Amino acid sequence: MLRHAILDRLQELKLHGMARAFEEQLEMAEVGELGFEERLGLLVEREATERENRSLTARLRRAKLREQAAIEDIDWRKRRGLDKAQILRLASCQWILEHLNVLITGKAGVGKTFLACALAHKACREGYSALYMRVPRLFRELATARGDGSYDKLLRRIARTNLLVLDDWGLAPLGATERRDLLEIFDDRYGRRSTIVTSQLPVGKWYDSIGDPTLADSILDRLVHGAYKIDMEGESMRSQRARRQKSVVTKEVSKDGGKGNR
Repeated sequence: MLRHAILDRLQELKLHGMARAFEEQLEMAEVGELGFEERLGLLVEREATERENRSLTARLRRAKLREQAAIEDIDWRKRRGLDKAQILRLASCQWILEHLNVLITGKAGVGKTFLACALAHKACREGYSALYMRVPRLFRELATARGDGSYDKLLRRIARTNLLVLDDWGLAPLGATERRDLLEIFDDRYGRRSTIVTSQLPVGKWYDSIGDPTLADSILDRLVHGAYKIDMEGESMRSQRARRQKSVVTKEVSKDGGKGNR
């Protein structure tokens, strides 16, 4: 079979990675030194790598993570109450395989969302599906779905997702419908899927924030039982960035002023 015919057939079979690798091999002066099995192995490996990359890109797109965060980007120098050994254990994603949850609490701006997105990003890299949603937006989407008849479809989508990230838990008191929605979600996921929840409220105050004692018991029993808890401390990262930016501006103004006086 002629070379161009091989390339056409690879493209028809959607073996795009192999096709690109084959073209590159044809341009290699030393390709004749490679045996058949070596060349074939390189083609297969390239196809596998490109498929994995496409799958990862698709998972990240569907996850809709709020921040482009990765475990490798965590700044361990800042004292925020993070246990590095615990975070690295979570990065293994064994807890997702065991269908456990992670609860991240702390003041506004300490990096809760970044950490949650970093863990979700690692899950996507390990082949798990993920979905990020702020809790207020979740309730809005559920209300809309209830109105247009897609409520059950949305619940099934959430239930199938390996890792659900619920950000900004407890910002406002829950209504009766919202409490029932949460119970549906956590009942579907308990023992089957994993969830990350971030909140400015300590876990001990979640019971009161839910409002109804009976539903609070049911929801928290499914969410908190056996969960990993991370209580982040320290100053708001946003405040620190604002101070650094202000300092830079002040220095630049000072330099400009100095030039004007000369």
